[in-house]
Amino acid sequence: MTTFPELGFYTLAGAPQSPRALLGEVRQGEALGLGACFISERYNIKEAATLSGAAAAVSDNIRIITAATNHNTRHPLVTASYATTMHYMTSGRFCLGLGRGIAPMQDAYGIERITTAQMEDFAGLMRRLWQGETILNHDGPAGSWPVLRLDPAFDAPIPLGLTAFGPNTLKLGGRAFDDVILHTFFSDETLERCVRTVAEAAEQAGRDPAAVRVWSCYATIGDHIDEPLRLKKTVGRLATYLQAYGDLLVTTNRWDPAVLATFRSDPFVAGFRGAIDQLATTAELEHVATLIPDEWLAPAASGSPEQCASAVQRQLDLGADGVIMHGATPAELAPTVQAYATM
Repeated sequence: MTTFPELGFYTLAGAPQSPRALLGEVRQGEALGLGACFISERYNIKEAATLSGAAAAVSDNIRIITAATNHNTRHPLVTASYATTMHYMTSGRFCLGLGRGIAPMQDAYGIERITTAQMEDFAGLMRRLWQGETILNHDGPAGSWPVLRLDPAFDAPIPLGLTAFGPNTLKLGGRAFDDVILHTFFSDETLERCVRTVAEAAEQAGRDPAAVRVWSCYATIGDHIDEPLRLKKTVGRLATYLQAYGDLLVTTNRWDPAVLATFRSDPFVAGFRGAIDQLATTAELEHVATLIPDEWLAPAASGSPEQCASAVQRQLDLGADGVIMHGATPAELAPTVQAYATM
């Protein structure tokens, strides 16, 4: 079977009705030859450890990567044990991916905001525990613990992933992580800049930049998907990002902040409660589409399977080491993967 280690997908994309959909998606993704299955975590039916175990149970070859869980929602021994359990269960196919999280949500739930220093400290703790070290009286940015210990016999080279947005997180990914997962709707210029930032940080830290895999997270929504669903996966999804952290996305892409202000002041958007991609009707999404410039929606694969495959390849040509074909199930991605295989 032909495999594509440079291609991945997010399981349970969007708002699934049941987490059981993951079982079929992972099987289908592996059958297509996709190299990685990414798992995002939500406070509903998408708890990462449970989903990771389910993905391991129905697969033999595909990498399983959390993108992402937050380090401060579990005791470090729980997270470290989760990773070692997955590592040995999958014969080394697991990558523990961490992320900074969404600040307004953390504030609302009373969860401490995550800093770059905390993630770097936590990454160091994980690597030491996976090598069998007993850590005494740790007192650092990630927290303070009298004893941290798993198993002195461990020698588990588990990769660490990081979802990265701003320059500080990208630099952290380069100097301390193995997989760096970018965000959706990054322009070509932003992708190239992010790849360059990660590589420079790795080199400055004395690491081989080629050893850090940078994943483009690239909306891949072909024309074979029905128009209402395409609208939800493109306009709706970008609108939801703009709701949650629009300033960061606009700043990162160097887009016009005045457009974001117009988007936010629109009466429908300003009065909408909840995520637009999950709750808006097709007619409402058509209205939202008038508020978002074509330039902002352009960083995506669309059109025929051949056109989508070429767009995916271009992400690799721009410097990405892998492409997460975001927003689509393996069944929806099959035509694109088949076209990619013939390129």
